[in-house]
Amino acid sequence: MPTSGRTACARGDDDRGQVAVEFLGMVPLILITLVLLWQCVLVGYTFTLAANAADEAARVCAVGGDYGAAGKRHVGEAWGARVGCDASGDLAQATVRLQVPVLFPGTVSFPFPVTGEAGVVREEEGAGAG
Repeated sequence: MPTSGRTACARGDDDRGQVAVEFLGMVPLILITLVLLWQCVLVGYTFTLAANAADEAARVCAVGGDYGAAGKRHVGEAWGARVGCDASGDLAQATVRLQVPVLFPGTVSFPFPVTGEAGVVREEEGAGAG
């Protein structure tokens, strides 16, 4: 089999550097995927924080305490918590609204809030002891 004497590089059959080029092409897709996954984690965590804060606020509201401080106790300032409670009737219902941060808490938030709601039966003073 005769060869023409040309090298592999001159013929264009050289694959050196192909892995590096493919890796550089995939880096943006990998980073975008990681950012989207992180944002999904933050949205889920915000829902969890809102539900827990509403539970705390409802329990304190049921006994006539400072439900605002109780609702914000475990929520950082970055989430912009707004706590409300309605203690009319036999049920104390608390609502907590949190802002969903974009990538990092304390920077920019999405325009829609996440709401957590909880209800607890109100306790009468002096009841339950004995």
